[in-house]
Amino acid sequence: MLEAHNFPGPLLVELANEFVGAIKEGSLMNGKSLELLPIILTALATKKENLAYGKGELNGEECKKQLINALCSGRWNQQYVIQLTSMFRDVPLTAEEMEFVMEKVLRMFSKLNLQEIPPLVYQLLVLSSKGSRKKVLEGIISFFSELDKQHNEEQSGDELLDLVTVPSGELRHVEGTIILHIVFAIKLDCELGRELLKHLKAGQQGDLSNNICPFSIALLLSVTRIQRFEEQVFDLLKTLIVKSFKDLQLLQGSKFLQNLVPHRSSVSAMILEVVKNSVHSWDHVTQGLVELGFILMDLYGPKKIPDGKTIETSSSLSRMPNQQACKLGANILLETFKIHEIIRQEILEQVLNRVVTRASSPISHFLDLLSNIVMYAPLVLQSCSSKVTETFDYLSFLPLQTVQGLLKAVQPLLKVSMSMRDSLIIVLRKAMFASQLDARKSAVAGFLLLLKNFKVLGSLSSSQCSQSIGVSQVHVDVHSRYNSVANETFCLEIMDSLRRCIGQQADVRLMLYEGFYDVLRRNSQLANSIMQTLLSQLKQFYEPQSDVLPPLKLEACILTQGDQISLQEPLDYLLCCIQHCLAWYKSRVMPLQQEEEEEEEGFYQDLDDMLESITNRMIKSELEDFELDKSADFSQSTGVGIKNSICAFLVMGVCEVLIEYNFSISNFSKNKFEEVLSLFMCYKKLSDILNEKAGKGKTKAANKTNDSFLSLKFVSDLLTALFRDSTQSHEESLSVLRSSNEFMRYAVSVALQKVQQLKETGHVSGPDGQNPEKIFQNLCDITRVLLWRYTSIPTSVEESGKKEKGKSISLLCLEGLQKIFSAVQQFYQPRIHQFLGALDVTDKEGEEVEVSVNERAAFQIRQFQRSLLNLLSSQEEDFNSKEALLLVTVLSNLSKLLEPSSPQFVQMLSWTSKICKEYSREDASFCKGLMNLLFSLHVLYKSPVILLRDLSQDIHGHLGDIDQDVEVEKTNHFAMVNLRTAAPTVCLLVLSQAEKVLEEVDWLITRLKGQVSQEIVSEEASSQATLPNHPIEKAIIMQLGTLLTFFHELVQTALPSGSCVDTLLKDLCKMYTILTALVRYYLQVCQSSGGIPKNMEKLVKLSGSHLTPLCYSFISYVQNKKSKSLTYTGEKKEKSAAVATAMARVLRETKPIPNLIFAIEQYEKFLIHLSKKSKVNLMQHMKLSTSRDFKIKGNILDMVLREDEEEDEEGTASQHEEENKEPAKKKRKNK
Repeated sequence: MLEAHNFPGPLLVELANEFVGAIKEGSLMNGKSLELLPIILTALATKKENLAYGKGELNGEECKKQLINALCSGRWNQQYVIQLTSMFRDVPLTAEEMEFVMEKVLRMFSKLNLQEIPPLVYQLLVLSSKGSRKKVLEGIISFFSELDKQHNEEQSGDELLDLVTVPSGELRHVEGTIILHIVFAIKLDCELGRELLKHLKAGQQGDLSNNICPFSIALLLSVTRIQRFEEQVFDLLKTLIVKSFKDLQLLQGSKFLQNLVPHRSSVSAMILEVVKNSVHSWDHVTQGLVELGFILMDLYGPKKIPDGKTIETSSSLSRMPNQQACKLGANILLETFKIHEIIRQEILEQVLNRVVTRASSPISHFLDLLSNIVMYAPLVLQSCSSKVTETFDYLSFLPLQTVQGLLKAVQPLLKVSMSMRDSLIIVLRKAMFASQLDARKSAVAGFLLLLKNFKVLGSLSSSQCSQSIGVSQVHVDVHSRYNSVANETFCLEIMDSLRRCIGQQADVRLMLYEGFYDVLRRNSQLANSIMQTLLSQLKQFYEPQSDVLPPLKLEACILTQGDQISLQEPLDYLLCCIQHCLAWYKSRVMPLQQEEEEEEEGFYQDLDDMLESITNRMIKSELEDFELDKSADFSQSTGVGIKNSICAFLVMGVCEVLIEYNFSISNFSKNKFEEVLSLFMCYKKLSDILNEKAGKGKTKAANKTNDSFLSLKFVSDLLTALFRDSTQSHEESLSVLRSSNEFMRYAVSVALQKVQQLKETGHVSGPDGQNPEKIFQNLCDITRVLLWRYTSIPTSVEESGKKEKGKSISLLCLEGLQKIFSAVQQFYQPRIHQFLGALDVTDKEGEEVEVSVNERAAFQIRQFQRSLLNLLSSQEEDFNSKEALLLVTVLSNLSKLLEPSSPQFVQMLSWTSKICKEYSREDASFCKGLMNLLFSLHVLYKSPVILLRDLSQDIHGHLGDIDQDVEVEKTNHFAMVNLRTAAPTVCLLVLSQAEKVLEEVDWLITRLKGQVSQEIVSEEASSQATLPNHPIEKAIIMQLGTLLTFFHELVQTALPSGSCVDTLLKDLCKMYTILTALVRYYLQVCQSSGGIPKNMEKLVKLSGSHLTPLCYSFISYVQNKKSKSLTYTGEKKEKSAAVATAMARVLRETKPIPNLIFAIEQYEKFLIHLSKKSKVNLMQHMKLSTSRDFKIKGNILDMVLREDEEEDEEGTASQHEEENKEPAKKKRKNK
């Protein structure tokens, strides 16, 4: 065969035909002879003379082409597919022939066994070095994408289990091998890698499901091991992920889009599926997964904002794409950690490194991940203990919050590993004597955490623990007898260390006092030790003689060092801690100790007596006894003032603690309640003085109210007693407290303060403040009381009685409800059902009927709707805008709980719309709130474009036309739009809504363009291929048409200059940009579908007649207004600063004008292109712009010059006559 090229042409043709025939009939004995075919075909291609082939004559090259065509169109026996493919490597092929061969081989995939596909893919990849790389990649990816889909469907349908074609493991192994083949090929042929990226990038424009699938994502992650592609691949994955979340957000917020676009497959689910599949020894993917996880967490984690607070939504359901991307990163890492042992060490190291090195930026997301990892496998992590111990060495340099989070996360490990615990204790002991205050605080936090979590034998069960460890592995050796004894010595040792802290700065002591209660609750055997410590500390500041006033040595609590005056002992926190520990001890431990000897019980009695004595003497004490009467100095600039302020806050704190103590031991006795009221009066006097002084001084911020010392549980009990307790025997004593309106207002305002604290930080101060379960219970109780109080005594009733300073109690209750509803949605989203159930105080305890969240929310909504209607039906002068705005906020919070497809939702929407149509109020903020509510409901029901059009007509009617001679007929669609609210309020609102609609349309056009480009690429784009887009195209044109009429109204409206004009010009610019995008889309489609739809022509006509000319007249109107305002400020020449600012403003406000004109001209330019291509004259409706002609109008020029000359003459005259300067100016003003 070496002489094949010398064979005569006809013989070669005959030989080749033999081969083709044999292959088609499947009569090959074995594939060995196929090695000869390439030689024959190559020789044939060199023959220049014409050869007889079939019925005609062709030269050698064409003969070869026909033969290959015949070969590819015949049937191949599946056992020779691989040999046939490898055979083509040695045949010189043109690009067209290459396409034939590739298509044939890719079609064969589905006919082969799974195990035969990897070698075939290998041959294909080798072959692809000649060309058609894109075709190969596309074919392989779409084949496996389909296979995965079928496989998932088979696995999910149980009844079809006997039909499952491929075992899961085998499929994944095959996919893994193929990914390795492709990556290897990319290493040798970079062009292949570029094609892969190009192909997948194109896919992200249109519909994802075509080529982004778990297989292609796994392939991309493997490609990251090739250095030159690493960065590009991660960038592509990042944009894919964030785009997918953004699209989801857009879809969820708009019913209009949901109806048009089917729900997309989410990229995050695909990536997590890749993690799951990687268990089948896809080691080449895991490294990429880990890197991707960390990239997402680093990029999209919580950010630090300038004022030092971090933006975090710890347990709230994150809605933002960035937060979701960060969460996805954490999930990838956690799942990878669970599956792959080999990579655990690395993940743990990377997380700990970030915790230590990023101390200044928020790292809560890494701490959460660490906590989940530790919870998953504390015993497994013992092997990595050295890394954790190494991290402990940095504790004293880390911020307190990080230390607390870190220790909480690794705490299960401490129970398993003694060595780790010992090394932590050594570090904490060192930190206790560090020079930095933060390090000492960290030590205290660490020790308190240890005390909480190491049980001493005989402690009460931790059923009321806030965070018990639910991992079976941890319980291995914790409860054995030896351990409890060891724990006891260990805990007492720590207590010794903590006693030393009591001598340190106020901040350190404060942490101790705040932590002791939790320790006691979790480790009741330490009660004696803790109580003794607290008692001896209190004795230092307590006046033992019962007739000495005041009962506490406040001087001793304050430290003076030169000019510096600071708090040494937070006495209020100490008393607060004692009071809570005592209450807990009495309720939990004392009942169990009745039968035991009581010799050590002494100091509980002591503490009770001391608190009793302090109470009595505090009531007797006057403010003069504390040297804090009205004449005292509270300014923050003098030493005395600072000292007095500290004392005042201490006294107020002590009063609050005693109020709670006396109420809790009162058992509803009248005397105790009188004492409570007296204590409150003392608190009130001081707070009034402080507020008054702060009011006089400029430092409003310096006097920020301190956190209240009342615990959330107590606030809840107190409110229930004040407002809901109707027990006969309590009536008389409670009337003491109820008689004081001040006290009741104070109780409600403390509840408000607590809820605000919960919203800002995620927890509240005081005992159980970190325990989500208890907080939730208390919130339910408080909400129930506030709701009852607000609905049963409306504000109008309460306010008509007596005029008092400050807000009425009902209004405070409403404010509380508004804050609680938003806090519950933020932190307790999964428990909304339970929350609403707790509010429903109907007496149907017997029958447990399951009521949906929808119905419960609708019931609450109806109550607030009634209140708002009552408000609106009152007189205009009685209208309380604060209350109305709060009610609207409450309604919008509650309406988020309604299912958009439910009848309750539709009822809510029609009610809101009715209110907007029928009631008119001149209160801008109320109008804005109500309109926002209307739009937020409307977009979930259908697109709000008709609403926008109606509102724009109303605005035009109220504000008048830019041409003053035109009389605009007033349409009164919405009474809420009136002269006061139309201008900035409603106008800006409708413009921002129009912007959102434009965004949605833009998104749809981009999506269509992506699909078209994919279809054009796949060459099969016949006219039917674009049919599915018709409903979307129609919807886009409808939306733009209605928006055109909306802008048509606004552009003719005499808007006040400022933000309205600015925003309108920017939005018009967007409108034209999107019209241009649509025109460009039709330019793309025009070739295949032949022409443009009629409604598109109508839209273009409408834009030419109703918008463009009006835009130009609006621009002239704006420019005239500007020039008037300029001449006006120009007349007042002496105020040069005013002129400069006016000029700057004019420049800023006229900036959008050139952009708009450019956008209009771009639109017209592409229309001309489209007219040529579609053979439809679209420009007949367009008038060319006349706004910017450059004619010099002679008459106007003469006038201006003459005025200038006159001014100059006047100017020189006034210089000559110095004494007449004043009249000259006056004259100019009178001109």
